[in-house]
Amino acid sequence: MAGDGYVRQMFWQNEQKGRDSMKTIGFIGLGVMGKSMARHLLKAGYPLLVHTRTKEKAHDLLEEGAVWKETVADLAREADVVMTMVGYPHDVEQVYFGEGGILEQARPGTYVIDMTTSTPTLAQAIYEAAKQKGIHALDAPVSGGDIGAREGTLTIMVGGDEEVFLACKPILEHLGTNIILQGKAGAGQHTKMCNQIAIATNMIGVCEAMAYAKKAGLDPFRVLESIAKGAAGSWSLSNLAPRMLTGDFAPGFYIKHFIKDMKIALEEAERMNLPLPGLALAKSMYEELAQAGEENSGTQALYKRYVEK
Repeated sequence: MAGDGYVRQMFWQNEQKGRDSMKTIGFIGLGVMGKSMARHLLKAGYPLLVHTRTKEKAHDLLEEGAVWKETVADLAREADVVMTMVGYPHDVEQVYFGEGGILEQARPGTYVIDMTTSTPTLAQAIYEAAKQKGIHALDAPVSGGDIGAREGTLTIMVGGDEEVFLACKPILEHLGTNIILQGKAGAGQHTKMCNQIAIATNMIGVCEAMAYAKKAGLDPFRVLESIAKGAAGSWSLSNLAPRMLTGDFAPGFYIKHFIKDMKIALEEAERMNLPLPGLALAKSMYEELAQAGEENSGTQALYKRYVEK
């Protein structure tokens, strides 16, 4: 613990010395949310290294001052803090444990923060492997979609050691406004599962409410004005229902990734002998959409199931 305390103290001192002494951050994964998150760090003045599968996705960030790294290994060797926002648990496993991966290449004392929605078991495995190498690991999945990523208002659910969390919180504060340490390694991922469970059945309710409004001959936008500010209010109702009604099904969060999250949650619930029939129903409905070619649409495309039948 003394070593962790010293590292934390040095980190805070560097944060307070200004931009010239800021920690170099490496960011892996520049998708719908990752790019906006990386941009916030760049605008905050951090030296930023980036890597993603398709270099073209990094083009505008490179023009803004980020530095491209050809491989995960190159990035991990140079960064003081490595942040990952990739697609699936197998992608997380590859970038952390694969040949030339983060844990193989990062220096002792490096902070690694996985912000992908992944499995609690994998988060715990990363933590344990990192600890053996003197690397500090957090699992820190997020909620808030593309809007939260662009505006820097994400909810960030963190698992890991408190000392490490406190050391990294100044960085996370550039990305989100609701940042809570939930417990030890894996707790961030478990909390994200709670988030996804709540969203899944809520999305069914939002779609059905909007479909009902249209069938009843109401102005659904006027209906939204009433119900979004009442007891039925939710993030999905306020932010995604308007997209549904205007036919905007572009991804703030991909259906294919939501299915992945629901699958993880159902597997974890089964291990705990906890039946979740609402989540199972939502997953089956989204799988139907994916099979119909909507896997790359936003989660609000569930509305199509009601209006196109």
